Amino acid sequence: MASLSPNLYLLCIGSGGFRKRKHDNFPHGQRREGKDINSSSAVMVAFKLFQQELDTRHDKYERLVKLSRDITVESKRTIFLLHRITSAPDVEEIMNESESKLEAVRQKIKQVAQELWGEDMYQYHRAITPGLQEYVEAVSFQHFIKTRSLISVDEINKQLVFISEDTKEENNTVSSDLDDKPKPLCTWSLKVTPVDYLLGVADLTGELMRMCINSVGNGDIDTPFEVSQFLRQIYDGFSFIGNTGPYEVSKKLYTLKQSLAKVENACYALKVRGSEIPKHMLADVFSAKAEMIDREEGIS
Repeated sequence: MASLSPNLYLLCIGSGGFRKRKHDNFPHGQRREGKDINSSSAVMVAFKLFQQELDTRHDKYERLVKLSRDITVESKRTIFLLHRITSAPDVEEIMNESESKLEAVRQKIKQVAQELWGEDMYQYHRAITPGLQEYVEAVSFQHFIKTRSLISVDEINKQLVFISEDTKEENNTVSSDLDDKPKPLCTWSLKVTPVDYLLGVADLTGELMRMCINSVGNGDIDTPFEVSQFLRQIYDGFSFIGNTGPYEVSKKLYTLKQSLAKVENACYALKVRGSEIPKHMLADVFSAKAEMIDREEGIS
């Protein structure tokens, strides 16, 4: 007798060869009645405590996710504002406005630090890392516009130390003499991890590339060369990390390389053909060349 093929054998089994599972013999909707559970037993009390602890951690995690989203949104708005600096007549006004926006972002980060007080930050790191990366990108972008240099992670962390008075309610029976005493100071801080810093700096390169193209369109031919040299230094630094760093860092290295290629292409065109292209057409030429690079690399 010829043996059945594997596909036909599976088909025969699937058509009714499976045995009924043991619990299928019970009618639908019928449940076994267990013994009465002693809610005061040590096991039940322990599991109720576990439930409360898990619910508390989940609620805290959700609050941190919401704060991280607010930090991301406000940081993006700050970056959009800083991009106007290439065409705005009053640079100082934009820088002051960006500083006030970043200060509002830091107040959100202060709430994150208060939520994480006494907790292990790495247990909630996944909830706050998108906001921290976007904040690093915004702060480093503003710092580059001011100083044409890269802000360090220590400088960022110094800005994330918050000192405020203890606002706990005092007992109403306390005398007025005690009310005049200075209130104790509370200190909250949140440290940006090295990985968040590296990922934020990697995202910064894309914003610098956009600023370079916008500057050329406005007739500024010095900024592209400054940005090109700066991006080259950042790329060299990331190249030392290579595949030994976190996966997210190595994944963003490709995007960093593309941003550097676009800026270097703009500098090349300025150096070789800058005198041939009218200033009002420079931005269109560079945008077209950037799209051509994207198509060749398979990004578009």
